[in-house]
Amino acid sequence: MSSGKAFLIDTILCTACRGCQIACKQWNQLPATKTTNWGNMQNPKHLSYDTYKLVRFQEHNGPENKPVWYFFPDQCRHCLEPFCKDAVDGEVSGGILIDRQTGAVLFTNKLKGINPDDVLNACPFDIPKAQEKTGFLAKCTMCVDRVHNGLLPACVKTCPTGAMNFGDRDKMVKMGKRRLAEAKTRFPRATLTGLEDLRVFYLLADVPEKYYPYAEADLPPAGMDRKTALRKIGRSLRELAGELDLYS
Repeated sequence: MSSGKAFLIDTILCTACRGCQIACKQWNQLPATKTTNWGNMQNPKHLSYDTYKLVRFQEHNGPENKPVWYFFPDQCRHCLEPFCKDAVDGEVSGGILIDRQTGAVLFTNKLKGINPDDVLNACPFDIPKAQEKTGFLAKCTMCVDRVHNGLLPACVKTCPTGAMNFGDRDKMVKMGKRRLAEAKTRFPRATLTGLEDLRVFYLLADVPEKYYPYAEADLPPAGMDRKTALRKIGRSLRELAGELDLYS
């Protein structure tokens, strides 16, 4: 379903205020996450069962060898053809649903009876997380409760810079392409991810690898052995992330 809703996340406008991260916690009534000083202003270090949204920080050398920050508000991409859903449909009916109005990919309580690794290993973006003691799974819901009532997702509502955008998918595609054209006048390597397969598009000023190993993924087309392909993709990305000390 290519209709429905979508996010456009313009990282060029993101200041890493983390308002979206906090708003997500508040709206979903998620508990605070214990953080530690690990040498980076990004905290917590990873998404978790209690953290659906995380602004990631990467520092690189820019022009004249001056440090440049790259900010990446990470969340579920709400794939048009969800790989997590493919992974569990044969095991439990209704474990993962696609909301008809928005296209949001939603986890249900029926997933409590499956091996969580089936879902974790299927996601090419390393998004779903399991609760440590129970194995129950959680991730971003696209705030479907808000959207069904005519409201913006909490993360979009709170963004002060216009980095977070949400609306009909076709309108977000058009907005993304327009902003990409504008961005390329300043950032020749700017790119826009997710237009073909996802409901979360990222406008990046530079190549995706500089933001996060999972900023973009080569998605296997429908019809092929997607589970096998995704395991290979996930393994390669985890190896890369491990080299960058971003995955644990």
